[in-house]
Amino acid sequence: MSAVIELNQIRQHYGRLQVLHDVSWSLQAGEIMGLFGHNGAGKTTTVRLILGLIRPTSGQLKVLGGQAHDAKIRQQIGFLPENVMFYPQLTGLETLQHFARLKGAPVSQVGELLEQVGLSAAAGQRVKAYSKGMRQRLGLAQALLGKPKLLIMDEPTVGLDPIATQALYRMMEQLRNEGTSIIICSHVLPGVESYIDKAVVMARGHLEVAGNLYELREYAGLPVRIRVKGLTGVAFSHPAVQSRSALHDGWEELAVEPAARLQVVEQLLQCQPEDLEVRPPSLEDLYCYYTEKAGALGVAGVQQ
Repeated sequence: MSAVIELNQIRQHYGRLQVLHDVSWSLQAGEIMGLFGHNGAGKTTTVRLILGLIRPTSGQLKVLGGQAHDAKIRQQIGFLPENVMFYPQLTGLETLQHFARLKGAPVSQVGELLEQVGLSAAAGQRVKAYSKGMRQRLGLAQALLGKPKLLIMDEPTVGLDPIATQALYRMMEQLRNEGTSIIICSHVLPGVESYIDKAVVMARGHLEVAGNLYELREYAGLPVRIRVKGLTGVAFSHPAVQSRSALHDGWEELAVEPAARLQVVEQLLQCQPEDLEVRPPSLEDLYCYYTEKAGALGVAGVQQ
């Protein structure tokens, strides 16, 4: 199966300044990918390349099997920027109708999309009366015009309340099931962790790591956190336990070498604890590890 997006040894220069260094990764149909990195990591430049707004200095970039700047390719891409801006005097309905005509999408989609993002009741209101969250939802509806094969969202949960945020994630899952590929840029890592199929971490214009969460954990080798309740005062030792610390209400946390986590759990259960939780390194833990590693070494890391 051909990739929806394929970057191969992409370099990008702005004058003498090189902002991307031999970046390579791919995205398949129906995958949700998180694109992560600090400010200046190269995320925005990468997104601009995929959207066809700029062309790479060198390297090969394929989007939906063609050139990113091709009008027919761009028509199949939806984009939700971090800060959406619309004409304040237009209503929500008029705004979507306007963008549908610009994109060449069926105007008949507009009503369905307004309902999908929960704005049907506010469709006749001027955008200047919309809250930030409502404008964000209108931006999402705009990005979904034409049923894009590729959807790129930059901080999509900004301004959304918890209910709207969960609705957004459910919509992402539905789109993935329909074969849409999604790139999500976000600093809210705990929120997106359960929904992404793979992650790309960038640092200072380099690809630091790309892969699914299992692969990122394997590459990093960070300890697994085992939380256990009811062992206070119980002697327990295992060579794979790196540290043991007291928490609260009788809970303790053990940092354990990942390869030995099952053996440690089995030994802990023999002590008959009241409760036990196994916590693998989170996406946030992995992000911190890879960005700190990049800062310490100043080189690109593991690529899939």
